[in-house]
Amino acid sequence: MVIRSLTAADFDSVYAAFADAFSDYVVPLTLTPDQLREMLTRRGWVPEASAGAFDEDRLVAFTLNAIEDTRAYDTGTGVVRSHRRRGLGREVMQSSYPLLRARGCTEYLLEVIDINERAVELYRAEGFVLARALQCWRVESSSLRVLESPSGFSGRLEDSTSRRLWWDVEPAWQNSTGSIERANDEHVTFGNEDGYVVVFPNSGDVAQLAVRREARRRGIGTKLLHAAAMRVGKPLRIMNIDERDRGIAAFLEHSGAVRTVRQLEMVRAL
Repeated sequence: MVIRSLTAADFDSVYAAFADAFSDYVVPLTLTPDQLREMLTRRGWVPEASAGAFDEDRLVAFTLNAIEDTRAYDTGTGVVRSHRRRGLGREVMQSSYPLLRARGCTEYLLEVIDINERAVELYRAEGFVLARALQCWRVESSSLRVLESPSGFSGRLEDSTSRRLWWDVEPAWQNSTGSIERANDEHVTFGNEDGYVVVFPNSGDVAQLAVRREARRRGIGTKLLHAAAMRVGKPLRIMNIDERDRGIAAFLEHSGAVRTVRQLEMVRAL
């Protein structure tokens, strides 16, 4: 068994190992090679800051790390089914720490589904502590409670800095402005001076949705959500909303959204 840092040339091996490792995950994750590549691009994957365990020429365990400034993000740690119960997940994660430190990272972040007890135990043993809980939602367009077609929203909003003032909590890693800007996949923004939504039509992912505090409870958020649903033409996925933001939870429930999985955001110092 050889553990080494990865390179961009390892992508095919990464895809094969990722597909195997997550085929029986708590929520099975099935991606095409293009979808995995886009996910890694959007999250900021740095192959050379990621570690893999190779059994001869086969990648059998991996930690795929992203970097933004001094923060690192584990965008996926997995072990193929044939090589589990050997401590390889821990080994590849530990092997990535010096790779991240060498690139100036001081903080390491990850997310894990709360009922995945084995993974939660591993991360706690590695020094990760709970930062916050994140809730995921699904919205069927037919469930949106809106009485009229949305209008008055521009497709272009230039000043992302001022929009940050409308946030009650910081978006999760994959919903950050940096992640949106890194994406190759098309994303669409609807909004005006009172609110905005960013949605990825191919996946139905709603990356960001916010309404200016003074303009809330006027139906603007619901209309924005409806505009996104009309543009996408499929169910919307709203991933990793901070549970401390009870306002957005109440809004989503009122809009007919349904809770799906709950994730734990965990962090450790490097």
